[in-house]
Amino acid sequence: MIDPGLPRDVWARLWSEPHLLRMARTDAEPKASGGRVLLVLVPWIALLVYLVADLPAAAITAGAVGLVGLLRYTSVTAGRRDVRQRVRLAREYSAHYVLPEDLDYPCQRLLRRAQDAVDAVLSSAVHRAGFIDTIDNQVTLPEEVWQIAQRLARLSAMHAEHRRLVPRVLPSGLEDAFRPYTTALDAAWTSLSRRVRHLEEYARQVTRADQVYHAHQRLETLAARTPDYQLLVADTVRDDLAHRHIRELGEQARQVRRLFEESVLQARRTAGELLRTPLT
Repeated sequence: MIDPGLPRDVWARLWSEPHLLRMARTDAEPKASGGRVLLVLVPWIALLVYLVADLPAAAITAGAVGLVGLLRYTSVTAGRRDVRQRVRLAREYSAHYVLPEDLDYPCQRLLRRAQDAVDAVLSSAVHRAGFIDTIDNQVTLPEEVWQIAQRLARLSAMHAEHRRLVPRVLPSGLEDAFRPYTTALDAAWTSLSRRVRHLEEYARQVTRADQVYHAHQRLETLAARTPDYQLLVADTVRDDLAHRHIRELGEQARQVRRLFEESVLQARRTAGELLRTPLT
């Protein structure tokens, strides 16, 4: 998870090179592979020169070896410089991303649930069509997940510290002394779990609105043909039943429209409840 508030070019570079983020975290020395392809190409170039030029084989061999060395040195140096620059960028923004290894397994799962919920909202048809525009989902939801990720990383670190410091078997009479620390960690976990459940509830409401929206689109197509259906019923069902069928055809599209509007309104209310107490 990378801070969505970063400049877009910085965010894209960090996102595209996760191995460099890990390298920056572990202070590993950057290594660049370069020039290997030259070891294959240069002998063939030397052979070509030997065939077309009137030069001694020894001179060509010496030149080829020198060329290999020069080009490989240049390539490796440039590659290492580029990698160092990218690792330096990752170190500069080390507080702006959370890696999987920063989280223990329960926290990884909780963050994944939050990410899945936001993905469901942002990929929905009602979001793309602008029906749930009471909040700026594109900005607010990624920021919400980032805030959750930061707190989960801190909670994971404190969980690990807690396991190291608190004995598995406590001496008699000391249970109450350690309990407030365990309670504090449990309270933080409960709060973050609640935030994620709110995100998931919003995603469920949006999915419901999506389903009604798709049904409404199909019914709109049929509604355009309503006069044809009414004429068919009027011509073939010549009794009082025909009038009821005609009324139902006219009401059906309006009913689905109301249902769609209600589902979108409910999704907006859920979003408002979610962001009433932001983590920031």
